Amino acid sequence: RMFEGTAPQFWSSLKRLRDLPDDTIIYCAHEYTESNARYAMSVEPGNELLAKRVEEIKAKRSRGEPTVPSLLGEEKLTNPFLRGDISDEIKSNVGATCDDDDATIFLKIRQGKDNFRG
Repeated sequence: RMFEGTAPQFWSSLKRLRDLPDDTIIYCAHEYTESNARYAMSVEPGNELLAKRVEEIKAKRSRGEPTVPSLLGEEKLTNPFLRGDISDEIKSNVGATCDDDDATIFLKIRQGKDNFRG
């Protein structure tokens, strides 16, 4: 959820993160990877790399292993919040139109996750 700031501010921050090298290690504060992966599959089911990652996540969690940290390169290929401007499948599945700018597409992805019950 976006508790502070605007979609354009969030999108600008994510673009700056995405510009970092692929071998950048990402440490998040909570273990949300499995629930985020379910949402990611709902908006980009045709992403084969994502499907493979989901299986790896499930296996790790079933063994009680953490899924964090991760590498930014992997996030760039599988995280819908970093892919909204480049994946036509995500755009279609979140209801983006050709008139939507990248920040609006990000907002639609975020709102989809906020309401996701999968």
